[in-house]
Amino acid sequence: MNMAQPTATPVRSFPKPEFTDAEAGALDFPSSKSRTYNYFKPTKLRATTYEDVTVDVQPDPDRHLSQGWLYGFADSPGGYPKDWTTLQSSDWHLFRDPNEEWEQTIFRNNANIVRQVQQNLANARGANAFEGFSPTWVKFLERNIGAWMHAEHGLGMHVFVAAQRSAPTNMLNNAVCVNSIHKLRFAQDLALYNLDLSEAGIGFDGEVHRDVWQNDPSWQGVRENVERLTAIGDWAEAVFATNVVYESLVGVLFRSHLVMQIAARNGDYVTPTIVGAGENDYSRDLSYTRTLFSMLAKDEVHGEANKAVMQGWLDKWVPQSLSAARTLQPVWSQPLEKIITFQSSLDSSKDGLRATLKDLGLTEPKELSA
Repeated sequence: MNMAQPTATPVRSFPKPEFTDAEAGALDFPSSKSRTYNYFKPTKLRATTYEDVTVDVQPDPDRHLSQGWLYGFADSPGGYPKDWTTLQSSDWHLFRDPNEEWEQTIFRNNANIVRQVQQNLANARGANAFEGFSPTWVKFLERNIGAWMHAEHGLGMHVFVAAQRSAPTNMLNNAVCVNSIHKLRFAQDLALYNLDLSEAGIGFDGEVHRDVWQNDPSWQGVRENVERLTAIGDWAEAVFATNVVYESLVGVLFRSHLVMQIAARNGDYVTPTIVGAGENDYSRDLSYTRTLFSMLAKDEVHGEANKAVMQGWLDKWVPQSLSAARTLQPVWSQPLEKIITFQSSLDSSKDGLRATLKDLGLTEPKELSA
């Protein structure tokens, strides 16, 4: 019996793709052997992690959205209108935060500060350090450190939270957002410190700070200054007026040139570590602020116009902050032990502002010499 022979499987052929340099699948093209690719030019030879996770995360029609913004508002163009500030830039995307802040650094840095503050307070409670505070120093803390908490919270919540939404790039928004986090965390640090002192059995009134902030004549200049800053509509002016002017003439004046100078003489090693954390925050915030406004002042197309605008902001806000600083003068006489005068503190604050203005190429207002 004959068995049928199996049929041989026919050999099939397929056309082979041929690549040319004109096709998307070209075998050899610029950077074809590179294992990384960016839509942006890094500041250095290689992009940092900060740049990888920040640059171009927020889209921009000038760079990648060929059909314009994907969303809009009823009363303005879509996305992030550049007319939300008077300042102009040839390329807002050139800004890089010198602190290289992104999500991981925000949590890590602030967690370290909170941990440091908590450990310091725990050590102070364990050593009964609060009992060594003189009665006059206790009164100074309950009135003035508590009042300063309101200033920090107001700036964090109503200046920087608002400004961070309006800036036209993700790099700018990140830097301003971290600024707001710094302010709100520092205000929280002071609030928790207020609670600790209230429970220390040293006669500390933990509620008097509200009345001081609302009614004490020494603090009404600072309160007015802060409230006026919260009313600024131009996001860049808000950052400039707060970080360049107010912080130099009022913030550093109180935190660094008063509290941190005289606390130890009054038997207090706790308060300087808490206030010093806030001062360190401001040093970082001033760093990105200088980078931003230096970029705008040196812009090849808009630089001179930008400097004229910033000069106008100086003329507007320096007298306001100087007035606020001078209303604080009576606070210098409250501690029993003091090694510094108000005028020397104010002169040091003015010198700090002058240094910043020199970096930005701006002219010193005449009020600084008064």
